[in-house]
Amino acid sequence: MTETATVKPGEPRSGGIARIVSASLIGTTIEWYDFFLYGSAAALVFNTLFFPTGDPLVGTLIAFVTYAIGFLARPLGGVVFGHFGDKIGRKKLLVLSLLMMGGATFAMGLLPTYGTIGVAAPILLTVLRLIQGFALGGEWGGAVLIVSEHGGPEHRGFWASWPQSGAPGGNLLATGVLALLAAVQSEQTFLSWGWRIPFLLSGVLVVIGLWIRVSVSESPVFLAAQAKAEAEAAKGVKEKAPVVEVFRRSWREVLGAVGVRFGENISYYILTSFVLVYVTTHLDLPKSTALNAVLIGSVVHFFTIPLWGALSDRLGRRPVTLIGSGGMAVWAFAFFTLVDSESFAVITLSVTVGLLLHGAMYGPQAAFVSEMFDTRVRYSGASMGSQLASIVAGALAPIIAVELLRSYDSSTPIALYLSFAAVVTTLTVVALRETRGRDLTRPAADSVPAPRAQEAPIARTDPA
Repeated sequence: MTETATVKPGEPRSGGIARIVSASLIGTTIEWYDFFLYGSAAALVFNTLFFPTGDPLVGTLIAFVTYAIGFLARPLGGVVFGHFGDKIGRKKLLVLSLLMMGGATFAMGLLPTYGTIGVAAPILLTVLRLIQGFALGGEWGGAVLIVSEHGGPEHRGFWASWPQSGAPGGNLLATGVLALLAAVQSEQTFLSWGWRIPFLLSGVLVVIGLWIRVSVSESPVFLAAQAKAEAEAAKGVKEKAPVVEVFRRSWREVLGAVGVRFGENISYYILTSFVLVYVTTHLDLPKSTALNAVLIGSVVHFFTIPLWGALSDRLGRRPVTLIGSGGMAVWAFAFFTLVDSESFAVITLSVTVGLLLHGAMYGPQAAFVSEMFDTRVRYSGASMGSQLASIVAGALAPIIAVELLRSYDSSTPIALYLSFAAVVTTLTVVALRETRGRDLTRPAADSVPAPRAQEAPIARTDPA
């Protein structure tokens, strides 16, 4: 049977918006923990256990190539999950994505290494990484949409930004576990079996996440759109596949979402993944220096993302995003200069400020991208835009950064690369229209443009 909407679209259900947000935040934190755990392990462990070579940077580069393969699977996951998410609902697909991600991560913790089974080890690791990427391709769109579609427009930026905190939350959890193990174990013990613990821990986290995620209700905005589609189908109106409709009618919005995510994506992976390689390989500092710097920066990042989202409810999505992208274009050069000081306090400061600027781009992004698309194609459009960006941006960022470091033995080309990415996002946001205050139950073409940033905050107007 099809679930029916019993409340107006846009009104909170199942114990209120806070419950919906909590379920999305916990689920996305677990999925990002699984995904980022691989990135940290690629920088610290996999280069020797699964891809042994004579040159540490070459081994790391190969490990990051398999890291990027996970990103290649994300658009496919976005298409599949987006299609069914727009057809049968957000909730069911979110449960499936959590199961797939957690199962793949747990299996990684059981894999034999290259020294035990030879080339089969990196092949199996790559297959599991593909499953991770496929699952994450459907997670982001569903998690932010189920929150965006439950609440009214006046606080959408704030509430929808909480699932965004799942990224630093997952990275914080992954980095924290690795940092703890590195602190209490010897290098030999950690490489022998200690690195498996964070992967096996995923099994416990997934059970907790499923218990919470299953308890929430479906998006009322989706249920209303589904009921309308069923009524039209009964009259003989044939509905096209959501992914077809996205590319036919909303390709500009997809490109806009890619541009919005471009600088944000690249900056995040350089600030949190590549910095581990840079500090340990180029500066020859202990692993704990980089891990603890990212750990502290991620704590600040986690709590400030919703503040940026709330600010976008007052100023607009565009102005807040531009604060982040413009700031990152400049900070890219200061970041490496400070990291090169080799001082733990200064490195921590450089990572933290970088993540604060990243948060200004990332916080409003969930509401910004959600508001670009109509309900019938929103899951497909948001997923495709975000996951295409993950290929051209996040997937390549660590690889390009490592190759630039290996070729030039300098951070300057990497800073230029990071600054260029931020400029791309800046230009994209300047070209886009403001979406703050959009009624998600109505087509984008019928929506009234949001008030300008200097005008008074919008009044509450729950959709009819």
